[in-house]
Amino acid sequence: MAALITLLTDFGSHDTYVGQMKGVIFGIAPMAIVVDLTHEVTPQRVSEGAFLLETALAAFPPDTIHLAVVDPGVGTARRAIAVATPRAVFVGPDNGLLSAALPEVARPEGEGPAVVPAPEGVTVVELANQAYRRPLVSNTFHGRDVFAPAAAHLATGVPVEALGPRRTSLIALPPFRARRLPDGSLEAEIVSIDRFGNAITTARAQELPAGPFTVTVREHAVAGPVTTYAEAQGPAALVGSSGYLEIAVPNDSATARLGLRLGDRVRIAPRGSR
Repeated sequence: MAALITLLTDFGSHDTYVGQMKGVIFGIAPMAIVVDLTHEVTPQRVSEGAFLLETALAAFPPDTIHLAVVDPGVGTARRAIAVATPRAVFVGPDNGLLSAALPEVARPEGEGPAVVPAPEGVTVVELANQAYRRPLVSNTFHGRDVFAPAAAHLATGVPVEALGPRRTSLIALPPFRARRLPDGSLEAEIVSIDRFGNAITTARAQELPAGPFTVTVREHAVAGPVTTYAEAQGPAALVGSSGYLEIAVPNDSATARLGLRLGDRVRIAPRGSR
């Protein structure tokens, strides 16, 4: 069976970067199947890329190779890594983008990225073996010269341990979830905005109040929950297909209507509470 490689980047479609990565992959692994997850991650926004990768994993079969590049530190001392888990292999920069490779209990608490030990069953290697890179490596395009060759060689059956020395740690982001405030309400963050202008937050379905609730963001009060986009009469909150709370407006952009931005904090409280 041909190996499956997914691609997630912040490269967009204007330039040739994605095409060059695919050219490298097919030059090494011509039978590989390459699926574009997205190339529209907000430039340099590692947390958004990590979230999109994490919420897409369940759609792919075991042993998929996930190649992700959102790499503001390209060419610096940040490590290039591959992470092998029982269900998949991840290739990309060691900056938190590959956090989905780890079980949540192995990820840090708090709000920012942190170095964590690789848990049992997870193998982390640094992509240092020159045999599995392109001969000339650009300081500005590791996606083409380091990550794409590594993923392609994995697709041909090269074991992850051959790509470079084993490492005992990696950088990970905290789990994507809401934070409980002292007054009992929840605080979450807008982590992604889809093509329709729906603002997706870090609040999970199972964290939400059992009954009606209000989402407050940028001084707007948004009622929830509704179960479909069409059910809403205006701005409304619902759980989307990713399992996370989102703010939407039927047939319109909630982001444009309410002036929302990535990183905005949202407060979620039972309706009627202060």
